[in-house]
Amino acid sequence: MAAREFDLEIAAIDATLVSIEKVLDLPKLHKQSIELEEQAGVPNLWDDPESAQKITSRLSRVQSEITKLESLRRRVEELPILFELAASEPDGSGMS
Repeated sequence: MAAREFDLEIAAIDATLVSIEKVLDLPKLHKQSIELEEQAGVPNLWDDPESAQKITSRLSRVQSEITKLESLRRRVEELPILFELAASEPDGSGMS
C-alpha cells in the first residue's frame, strides 16, 4: 500500500472516530464523570445502598467510555508515526 493510500485510510479512520466522539459527546461524558465523582464522594453515600450502587455503576460506565474513546484517539493520532517508522525499515519489512 502506498503512502497516499495509508494517508487516506488514516483520514477515514479519523473521520469515523470524530463521528463517534460527536455521537457519544465526550465533553458531556467528562462533565458527567465529574458530577458522579462528586456524588460518589459524599460521606453518607452508602446510607442508601441502592442509590450508591446506581451512582458508582454509572460512574464506572462513564469512565470506561471516556477511557475507550481517549485510547482510540491516541491510537489514531499515532498511526502516521507508526506508518513512518514502518516505512523507514531498511529492508522494507515493516510495510509488508
